Amino acid sequence: MSDSLVLLFQNIGLTEQKAKETAKNKTLAPNLEKAIHSAGFQDKPSEKSTGALLYHLASTITPGAASHLDYIAKAIRDSKLTTADQVSAAIKFVNDKKDIDEAAFDKECGVGVVVTKDDVNKAVDEYTETVRDRLIKDRYKFFGPFFAGAKNIISLRWANGGDVKEAVDAKMLEILGPKDERDIAIKKKKETKPEIKEEKEIEETVSVLKVPDMFFEGELAKLHKPGGNPQIKPELMEAHLKATGGKYITRFPPEPNGFLHIGHAKAINVNFGLARAHNGICNLRYDDTNPEAEEERYFVSILEIVKWLGFTPSEITYSSTHFQRLYELAIELIKKDKAYVCHCTGEEIQMHRGGPERGPRTACVHRDRPIQESLDLFEKMKNGEFEEGQAILRMKMDLENGNPQFWDLVAYRVLKTPHHRTGSEWVIYPTYDYTHCLVDSFENITHSLCTVEFTQSRYSYYWLCDALEVYKPVQWEYGRLNVTNTILSKRKIAELVRKGLVFDWDDPRLYTLPAIRRRGVPPQAINNFVHTLGVTKSDTVIEATKLDAFIRDYLNETAPRLMGVFHPIKVVIENLPEGYEQMLTVQNKPRDPSMGEHTIPFTREVWIDGSDFREVDDKDFFRLAPGKTVGLLNVPCPITCTKVIKDESGKVIELVARYEDAPGFKRPKTYIQWVAESPKHGSPVRLDEVRLFERLFNHSNPHDKREVPGGYLSDVNTSSLTVEKGALVETGLWDIMDRWAKSSETKTDYEAMRFQLTRIGYFCVDKESDLGDFKAKPEMSLKDTVKRLILNRTVNLQVSSALKK
Repeated sequence: MSDSLVLLFQNIGLTEQKAKETAKNKTLAPNLEKAIHSAGFQDKPSEKSTGALLYHLASTITPGAASHLDYIAKAIRDSKLTTADQVSAAIKFVNDKKDIDEAAFDKECGVGVVVTKDDVNKAVDEYTETVRDRLIKDRYKFFGPFFAGAKNIISLRWANGGDVKEAVDAKMLEILGPKDERDIAIKKKKETKPEIKEEKEIEETVSVLKVPDMFFEGELAKLHKPGGNPQIKPELMEAHLKATGGKYITRFPPEPNGFLHIGHAKAINVNFGLARAHNGICNLRYDDTNPEAEEERYFVSILEIVKWLGFTPSEITYSSTHFQRLYELAIELIKKDKAYVCHCTGEEIQMHRGGPERGPRTACVHRDRPIQESLDLFEKMKNGEFEEGQAILRMKMDLENGNPQFWDLVAYRVLKTPHHRTGSEWVIYPTYDYTHCLVDSFENITHSLCTVEFTQSRYSYYWLCDALEVYKPVQWEYGRLNVTNTILSKRKIAELVRKGLVFDWDDPRLYTLPAIRRRGVPPQAINNFVHTLGVTKSDTVIEATKLDAFIRDYLNETAPRLMGVFHPIKVVIENLPEGYEQMLTVQNKPRDPSMGEHTIPFTREVWIDGSDFREVDDKDFFRLAPGKTVGLLNVPCPITCTKVIKDESGKVIELVARYEDAPGFKRPKTYIQWVAESPKHGSPVRLDEVRLFERLFNHSNPHDKREVPGGYLSDVNTSSLTVEKGALVETGLWDIMDRWAKSSETKTDYEAMRFQLTRIGYFCVDKESDLGDFKAKPEMSLKDTVKRLILNRTVNLQVSSALKK
């Protein structure tokens, strides 16, 4: 990675971090470098919107279109292509073409085409008549095909997707009215269960047994019923109840600027769980008002995690869908003399609010400017006539109020950055303080649930709804969930990734939800844990060891058992004949037939773990030693060590043992795990890596300067990852992996292949494993396709000191 390449990428608007990441990408970096040179921005900076399109071009260009990358880059430079959809169409058009017909290119890519909202509404009206019967029959289940059909109308090809969705939503509401019981999916009853439970069935049973109902007790039981929240005008509630039918409506509103973490697991459970408990609905709403920080991978990951935790959003919505309506309400706010355009810098605003000394608060010189002047200036902001930082729209609230959330909060700022969904349509974006309550209102949210740091924001939330005389939901706060020995700050995690102290955002040592998932933690265990904690107004800080104990208890009920050895020593059983083979039937979980069983070979040569042998015996060691007898798990008779073989360096490389199958032999005190050497049966399974994870930080609170004076980076545990190579596992692993391959819908959730390695810990398969082309050959066992196999330790076993000996 060269510094010049990083600077070149920053020239088109990439942040330093993103520029560095891009420069490391061996596929993307050359494409982007060529696109920048083709567009002529190697010596001068481009507009952010242009840079974003060049990045989109470089990251999505196909091999068949690569020869025309310079042509498309120049079309972006010349503003012929102004949206990501147009760039995608251009790539598709030139794919595998030798020459380009400019007129045909312009036509196919929508060059110069403008689709207004009126055009969208008219086209959707016409399309509705062609599918009206199907719409009335299938009701809201028809939304997906309806939206897709409308978006594919030729005249709407270059329309804003948010405008199309808004028109479709309005048309469905007009024809069908609000959702009711006909629109709630009813799960079919399962067929008669097989005698052996599948892992998913076991997990569901445990979940039902262990989760207390926190939604009808404690703080959540005190929440108002829909319709119980007073409004500034009674007709607002009347309209709300007419639209919702009195249902509970909640939302989970993450900002798509990073990956969700363990604290979000509580928020997801609270929002979706409250709605589910009252037969209501919960939306997943992306609070996408900050285009500088939002990326496609965050949108995708957030939805994946919500579904992974077992929740299905009633709708997937976006704050950006309402940009036009929010803008119009901002104009109304100005007209009511409750907002004004301000030119103060951040430092000046801070001083007007009392400064570091918390002195008297003062109004800025722009606060009392004429309404029409603010309207004119706000229009100029919208039209891009101000640069970033030159003008903001502030709400005219109450500077004398003791609550900082009343000190003329910012409602809009100038950001000349293309948006993930709306492209370059907007150069002003609403803030969270302005957007959140209004979109809650638009979506008819009954319970706006958030964490306690937003308690002061509740009053400004209500102020804005009342100022604009719109329906006002109720905001209610609950305590956050935190875990010790970790950090959840996006900025700090990004620093760990940048410095190579962790693999990535899903490194199993982190507590982002993708990381927890990759570590093999079952989603039901997380949900049960959250429910066990309940919901209070106080923040909850949980010891990492307590969370591990909960995960361990859950896996103890659901994970099949296998035998494995990390530091293998060969044992040759001298009194068994060459070629000896005995097939043993082993329960997947001892004393639980419902978990099923599998078979493994027992042969003349087996492998045991180095920790289970000691050359010099003592009274506190209960495993194998010269002249000592131990049992082999699941094998009828024990073995006695008769000889120790070493290499030239004195390292023990092989043991010779005797199989004690004489009648009346005394039962041994200790049993150890083992793996047979049997190429015929594919035994042992040889692992490429086993990754053992410990706490990433040495102290419980790496943020605390008193506890960690050198800062969190100085507190990183350098021994938090141990990689074992050469470990062996019994062939029962293939049974687990094959069951996964048959039942997994995504074929990418490797972490769902979970099991316990007896006396070692709980493990799962890591996503960096190479399982080969098993999807194309479903009839084959994974043992015939796997090329690289890596395990992650989910959590170790909690064993007594006596057992450790």
